Amino acid sequence: MKIRSVTSLLAVIVLTVWGQCLAAGTDQQLKLKPGARGNLCLNCHNSFKEKLARKVIHTPLKKKDCSGCHNPHTSSHGKLLEAGTKTVCSLCHASMISAKPRSVHKVVADGGCMKCHDPHSSDNKNSLVKDGKALCFSCHKPLGEALAKVKYRHAPVESSCLSCHQAHASDKGPYLLKSEINLLCLGCHKSDKPLFINKHMNYPVSQALCTGCHNPHGSDSPGLLHKNVHSPVAKRMCNQCHMDASSATPLKVKSDGIGLCRGCHNDMVNRTFDKNRMHWPLLSRKGCLACHNPHASEVKGLLREPTAQLCYKCHDDTMRRQQKNISKHEPVVEGRCAECHDPHSSNFLFLTKKDHKFDLCVSCHDWGRHSTHPIGEKSVDPRNRNLSLGCVSCHRSHGTENKKLFFYKTTTEVCIQCHEKLTR
Repeated sequence: MKIRSVTSLLAVIVLTVWGQCLAAGTDQQLKLKPGARGNLCLNCHNSFKEKLARKVIHTPLKKKDCSGCHNPHTSSHGKLLEAGTKTVCSLCHASMISAKPRSVHKVVADGGCMKCHDPHSSDNKNSLVKDGKALCFSCHKPLGEALAKVKYRHAPVESSCLSCHQAHASDKGPYLLKSEINLLCLGCHKSDKPLFINKHMNYPVSQALCTGCHNPHGSDSPGLLHKNVHSPVAKRMCNQCHMDASSATPLKVKSDGIGLCRGCHNDMVNRTFDKNRMHWPLLSRKGCLACHNPHASEVKGLLREPTAQLCYKCHDDTMRRQQKNISKHEPVVEGRCAECHDPHSSNFLFLTKKDHKFDLCVSCHDWGRHSTHPIGEKSVDPRNRNLSLGCVSCHRSHGTENKKLFFYKTTTEVCIQCHEKLTR
């Protein structure tokens, strides 16, 4: 009887409150009491009084319209949001990304609006959680740390990242730039000025890519040149590779592919072609320029990008495989591909610097020299009489989902691949 009475009492209370909401409310969707969209919320959420005192207040909060973003009863999303962050924000801010953007800020594409904006209020313009460069560098830390150390910083960077970049998406340029790279640069650096022409040896560089030589953010070199500069560029000897500045085609190179580079790097090219296996980009029309920048680079060896990023552009299957690996090989994780592979040519399979089955591994792992397991050219693999036993007979050099780079989950499973008689 008591349980039935309590249940009945609760039912009466719920129905009474709900009835009051229905009777007094004017909101057509939730039938809320007058003021319940925001004022009622603030009775419990006292901390919002402090938020309301800030300089910039998000319009829904300013209008006391909490239910514009939140469901007052239940939700499948955090903070009782009506939908995921990306969906909720885009209801009002759909114009932040056009239908066909050239580039989109990843945090925006992922719906991480609140990583940059406070959804309620802020003391910064546009409700940003931090002001100016401090916000950008909270994610782009390596860039911020590098700029703090260089001697020369590009003036627009000192002012604001938004001098050149869009915050959300760009319809006109890559990397969120407000326009194509050269058009952006030439907006400030007029190519018809005598000083500009003289610095560039009378070459029409406005038709080339400015970032091929210059770091757009900062550098230790005057003129914001990249850290590593190709010798002919450093010596202002552009005509060593290009036609003369006075010719009809001044930016044209004197020969295509590897032939141009061979003029200076003949010994290196000869050593490369003396080996049995070639890295295919070297034989393409681009030749050396498939991987190297001919003018300047932030990366040693004039590489277009850090080794890992450069290699993974073609070998993306290796990168995707890495995401599954529990047991990871350190050089692979750190992007030190050239520690095991020769990027130009090799006499060994997979362009390794030494035979990949054993000799390459023992360059770092001295354990291989005192292994009690038969290994080496004279040890035949029972699974395939054409192969010899080596480290890679049991281990995968880039990593696996199993411990110790094993192909199989347990040591027993590895062993019985050859020792079938020991199977239990």
